[in-house]
Amino acid sequence: MATSQRSKTKGNEPVEAADQAPVGRPGDHITGTGIAEPTLGIAGWGRWIWRQVTSMRTALILLLMLAAAAIPGSIFPQRSADPNGVTTYFQQNPATAPVLDKMQLFDVYSSAWFSAIYILLFVSLIGCVVPRIGVHWQAVFAPPAATPTNLSRMPAFKAVKLGNKKRALLLDAAKSELKRGGYRIAADAESVAAERGYWRETGNLVFHVSLVGLLIAVGIGGAYSYSGQRVLVEGDTFVNNLAGYDSFNPGIAFNESQLPPFALTLDRFTVKYYIDKNYAGNNGTPLNFKADVTVTKQGQTKGTKSVIQVNEPIDMPGASVYLTGNGYAPVITVRDSKGNIAYTGPVIYLPQDANMTSLGVIKVPDAKPKQFGILSFFYPTAGKLRTGAYTSIFPANANPLVTMNIYEGNLGLDSGIPSNVFSLAVHGLNQLTGGKTGVKSIELKVGDSAKLPDNLGTVSFDSLRRYASLDVDYNPAQGWVLLFALLAITGLMMSLLIPRRRVWVKLSETGFEVAALARGDDPRLETVVAKLATTLKPKKAAKTAENDETMPEKGKE
Repeated sequence: MATSQRSKTKGNEPVEAADQAPVGRPGDHITGTGIAEPTLGIAGWGRWIWRQVTSMRTALILLLMLAAAAIPGSIFPQRSADPNGVTTYFQQNPATAPVLDKMQLFDVYSSAWFSAIYILLFVSLIGCVVPRIGVHWQAVFAPPAATPTNLSRMPAFKAVKLGNKKRALLLDAAKSELKRGGYRIAADAESVAAERGYWRETGNLVFHVSLVGLLIAVGIGGAYSYSGQRVLVEGDTFVNNLAGYDSFNPGIAFNESQLPPFALTLDRFTVKYYIDKNYAGNNGTPLNFKADVTVTKQGQTKGTKSVIQVNEPIDMPGASVYLTGNGYAPVITVRDSKGNIAYTGPVIYLPQDANMTSLGVIKVPDAKPKQFGILSFFYPTAGKLRTGAYTSIFPANANPLVTMNIYEGNLGLDSGIPSNVFSLAVHGLNQLTGGKTGVKSIELKVGDSAKLPDNLGTVSFDSLRRYASLDVDYNPAQGWVLLFALLAITGLMMSLLIPRRRVWVKLSETGFEVAALARGDDPRLETVVAKLATTLKPKKAAKTAENDETMPEKGKE
């Protein structure tokens, strides 16, 4: 039976239950009713929001949100890196692609929501770090904390008995010993307070400031950087403009005027392979790649000879040229049924194994009367497997052979949809040689020619060249990224390895006391206290005092 009594009587007057003191509390206790809470106002709400944004918890949440926001950039094709992929996605998904586009999922890294998270993260980190710099600056010049009244409460403590006559030189000896240990000291008549390890917090701040600088440098570098790829055949020349690249990946703030004007000609590409009869298992291992090039800069009438090797790029004004791959480029000529040249030039063959068995594609859309494609394999040193299939038994050019399968039909090059030059979509095409056709694949050595089936014309293997895959890369913040990364590592090591300690030496009625306190874990804390207490024992204290040039004149003990 529980009832709620709204009021009671005191004498002849009713008294509200809320005005009475709860059971177990003093009679003058005031309950929460009737308390007026102050209003925050615009300034108060602004301070509250700023404190929430600049808290470390918010910074961690924003960092996780940034990582999650980057995931769609790896799922959906991005206009900045793969515009053809975006076009293909719209054609394959006409219903969902416009919706995703409105959500900026094809421009993730330049989208409004990604930029908002990125900017908030910077504001949060800067808001966390800047106040700490001011606090640390004041702490560096502030005297050590005063000696506590009860040192026995410290994590490391040691009391030493000492006669009254032997305590005269103790504090002077303690100051000298602590100064030699790198401590800043503050002394009074009864004690010495010392502190060291300010560099630990300095390292922590250096780490966080460097992290902010690193993120800014990466952002600026990503915005103004570019990376372009070009496959260059021996004898060909590459001119550094947008039309000269096979693929190009610009930053969101890239401008074509950033491209430094120069031309690069691949004179010769050579590879040195390992050959040893005693260790046949390692034969064919590449030992060195070397691309001999001629670089002509703007205003020059004669080019400069240079060499590009793996991990040894050539540096241009505003760009670096790296060697990233290589292969063979057989020179193929295709004539149609009327004898007209439908295709001629070096064909890039992509290596498929360590012995450079390579795959190449030739598309002949202008052949008369029908267009056709060629799926081809190149073997630099041709050999046969037990099954009778060809393979390359060595990566060098010793017995070059080209085999071709012919596919007749619409190649889809007139549809306006970009296609990969290194692949042939055989679905829907009529295969004329190889496979299950019953017609042997065309086989050509250097200088050979052969007739194409179905009166399509002829094909010839004219000569053999090599090609090099070059990467032209530019990042204006690359040096800053390295600098901030090194500073961040240095700051992290400082914050992890430098101990922050406070040490006190205090006279007591029976002798003296030594105590220490550390910020964080310090396994050597008790060892430091024990060593200092041992050092300050009478004989060592007197000896230390006599050797200290700054010690005032001592009286006799």
